[in-house]
Amino acid sequence: MLAKLSTRPSLRRCAVTGAVGLVLLGTGLPTATDDAEPDLARFYRQKVTWAKCPGEGLPKDLQCGKITVPLDYAHPGSGTLDLALARYRATGRKQGSVLLNFGGPGGAGVPEFVAGGKDFMELTDGYDIVTFDPRGVGRSSPVSCGDGEEDIAVTEDGTEIGRDPQSVLKQLRKAADACARHSGPVLPHIGTVNASRDMDVMRQALGDKKLNYLGFSYGTRLGAVYAAQFPERVGRLVLDGVDTLTEPLTEQGVAGAKGQQKALEEFVNWCVKDIACPFGQDPREARKQVVRLVDSLDEDPVPSAFGEPFTGQDLVGAIGQALYSEELWPSLERALATLVEDGDTHAIETFATGGAAPARRDETEETAGTEETGNPDGGLVDEEEVPLDNLPAALMAINCADDPDRPTDEQIIGNLDRLRAEYNQASPVFGPYRLTEVLMCYGRSRGTDFIRDDVKDVHTSKMLLVGTRGDPATPYRWTVETAKRLGPSAVVLDNKGSGHTGYASSKCVHGKVDAFLLYGTLPADGSSCGPEDDGE
Repeated sequence: MLAKLSTRPSLRRCAVTGAVGLVLLGTGLPTATDDAEPDLARFYRQKVTWAKCPGEGLPKDLQCGKITVPLDYAHPGSGTLDLALARYRATGRKQGSVLLNFGGPGGAGVPEFVAGGKDFMELTDGYDIVTFDPRGVGRSSPVSCGDGEEDIAVTEDGTEIGRDPQSVLKQLRKAADACARHSGPVLPHIGTVNASRDMDVMRQALGDKKLNYLGFSYGTRLGAVYAAQFPERVGRLVLDGVDTLTEPLTEQGVAGAKGQQKALEEFVNWCVKDIACPFGQDPREARKQVVRLVDSLDEDPVPSAFGEPFTGQDLVGAIGQALYSEELWPSLERALATLVEDGDTHAIETFATGGAAPARRDETEETAGTEETGNPDGGLVDEEEVPLDNLPAALMAINCADDPDRPTDEQIIGNLDRLRAEYNQASPVFGPYRLTEVLMCYGRSRGTDFIRDDVKDVHTSKMLLVGTRGDPATPYRWTVETAKRLGPSAVVLDNKGSGHTGYASSKCVHGKVDAFLLYGTLPADGSSCGPEDDGE
């Protein structure tokens, strides 16, 4: 059975969570202010010019713009990047802007805003609501790992890496080199520490003295880093689906596997009550059938909508996305039935592509085959030029730039048996999938220590942290741990519901978040929203 580290775009979309940070090439982290040092002042003097968004079928009231930021904050004269922005204008009395980040890492904000921006319309009573494509993501100098020729396959039980470990590690180094070759100059400067500094430039360009912010999942890590870098500039800040500040990728993978396994079991218990469930009506047998389906596709893949093999690990990735919300369960049930009964992967693959039907671009539009798919001049790329693998490529780049752990060859090989057992115990379905991610940073530069060492004891105005008890991606304990680490400024709202994040699924959470952002009304620390308050 194979578990693959793949850069194929639709088949390896990972959970919207992960470690964050950046190697800053040995430099410090200077704090930008309105009196920014002269070499940054030109970036802080800019203002956003808003216009109608390019493209067909977009909301008429959605506006687009851009800002320019340094490629390298340590050497601002070495190059620049343009970052794509989008906004809905305030309809009430404007009191500033709220900046949104929907998660990832690697998620582009602008297309997410196009699809779901109307969920935030209550906030326009007092704010422009603004989102962005972070550096290396979407239209903002997107990174890429190429056409997937460097996919790495290792046997799930570890025998191949145990039999010829140097060969596998050599392939991993080759894959890392391919990502560097295809991504362009942005790759060494991607990550949350720089993305946070970009947000401060955005704040100033939007005309706000302080940053009002709503971040989900990975976006909570981004918000926490901003609070540590610019504590005096924190306005009303909300973190929903709180990420860890301290756990290494190996521990995050185990936590993610456990959360997804619990969500899968809840889905199966729901599914078997329906006669149309493709796994029958017995919960225990249905769970076994899920494992057998994954195993069979790993052993004998079927053609995907891309024409490439659709493996069991591809299925695991798609199911993982669908489990983020109970609202998706009926669609997941139908997609699995289509796969089991007809061998048709089209419906299940839509979960891995964020709800869009996967389609291969015409060869005349492809950038694959070039040595560099990033934008060397730092300008925005057209939507159709965003590499198909940008999401997984950016996720890997950010996670690896953010994590300082780089085990040696001997440590990787020596720990493999223990890690395999730990991951399989966490989840027989998601464990092997997550375990492959442990290897993904091999061959890349060491990540920053800044987040683990310095994002703590922030001296800011009060911020609201929302943790959901049944969250399959960001366990509730991360909310408690992160709040304790950030210090007295952090106020916790305990959402006793399920699903990934609370704002979209709980009317109670939605109302309390909006009340804080609009009016500064903060719930008491430790207060809760019960599952009976969840929206249908």
